[in-house]
Order: sequence, then C-alpha cells, then structure tokens
Amino acid sequence: MRILKLCAALVISLLPAVATAGSSAAGKPILPAAEVAVFADRVQNDLAARGASVAIVSRMGRDPAQMPDGILYTHVAFWVYSQITLADGSRGQGYRVYNLYQRGDERTVSDLVQDSPAEFFAGAQRLDTGIIIPKPALQRKLLAVINSPTYAALHNPRYSVLSNPRNGIFQNCTEHTLDVLMAAVYGTNDLAQIQANITAYFEPQVIEIGGLKRALATLASEALTTRDQGDVIGTTTFGSLARFMQKYDLAAEVYRVTPTQITRF
Repeated sequence: MRILKLCAALVISLLPAVATAGSSAAGKPILPAAEVAVFADRVQNDLAARGASVAIVSRMGRDPAQMPDGILYTHVAFWVYSQITLADGSRGQGYRVYNLYQRGDERTVSDLVQDSPAEFFAGAQRLDTGIIIPKPALQRKLLAVINSPTYAALHNPRYSVLSNPRNGIFQNCTEHTLDVLMAAVYGTNDLAQIQANITAYFEPQVIEIGGLKRALATLASEALTTRDQGDVIGTTTFGSLARFMQKYDLAAEVYRVTPTQITRF
C-alpha cells in the first residue's frame, strides 16, 4: 500500500494542475500585499464604474503554464456591492466576496466564507482575473438568492476538485456558483429541478486525465475523487460558466483584468 501511495503521489505531481476547480482561503501570501491591495481596488473600481451590483469574479491560483488547455482560473466567487466597514472603522460602500472555500486541514470539506477583495486575491499566483457581469435583471435575481436561505441551502460541503455539476454528490466553488445562478435564472430552490436544468442546458468543461492518473488520484487525495463522473470527466470552470451565460444571453460583459490592461474574452 505504501508503494501504491508513493506512486499515486508521483502521478498526481505530474498532473497538469489537477486543482482545476480547486479553491481554498488564502494561506501564505505569494505576492506583496501592497500590489494585491492596489489590484483589488482596481477591480472594485472597475466593477463600480460599470454599475455592477453582483459579478462573478475569478482568481488565478496557479501558474497558467501548469493548467490544462483552455483553463486559466482556479477559483470563482460572487462579488456583491454592499455596505462595508473601512480600515478607519467608518462605514462605506464596496464589494463583499461570497466564496465556497475548501478547508485547509480537511480537504474533502468546504465552507461558505465571506471575505474582502484583497483577501480574495491574497493567494493568487498572478494578478489576473476573469469577470462576468450578469445582465441587470439577473443581477437583481442573484442578489435576492444570495440574501436568502437558498444560498446556504444550495451548499454541499462534500468537496471534490473535479465535481460533476450534473449530479449532487460533490460540489466545488464553481459548481456552487452555477447552482446559485440556476436558482436565480429559474426562480427555484428545488435542487432536483436545478440539477435537471444543468443537465439540459449546461456544458461542463471536459478535463483530460489518463486512466492511470485517474485510478491513482484518490490515493493521493480524496478531494481528487472522480466517483461522481462517467467515462468523460466534466466539471464547472470560469470558462464554462462564461460560455453558458453568453450562449443564453445572461451576461452583460465578460472580460479580463490585469494590472496593465482590460480586455474582452
């Protein structure tokens, strides 16, 4: 068994950033805090200038050179324009971030956690974010869901990096985002109906993992299980969310922000 685990660890170390949809609260900062704060404010100010009350924002938690083809971002969350407490203790307006985070000490379990834009980007490998601004009517519906018991009720704490969005066995940050989105679009808190709508209309991101790597993945980490998948591994990513929202005319804007430029996808 020890030999199998060593082999599994070696296989996983060679996977192309298997934490494709992985998300965890920031640990030890990678980038200077001052740079992160400036970038977080840049994103906040841009969203506010566009009049976004709710946006879907992503974080680049791994070097893109290590990521599977077509995937840039490892974590997404809802940014909600809210009343916040400023550094001097006064009250003001800004964005609160609504995350699903994988526990650092219990990798198969997740929690719903609110933090600030600077905290959201604190663990980023690179200051680069993809953003989806929903259509105004959808923003209002999303805000209603996020501020209701439905938001927490849609959380499944059984965490899998490669969770299959077409069933409710496991969940990750992007899948919870998708579930909340579907609840808003269809005006329902019925998880069975949400799953049926995802199956009918949402196209998951296909992840290419060879048979040996897939077989040994769970030995390295239970969070890498594919027990909820079929022959083809499909999960939710920022890109698949963006494509879904563009296809069905749910997105007002989809774009990318770096410290030096803003570009459309």
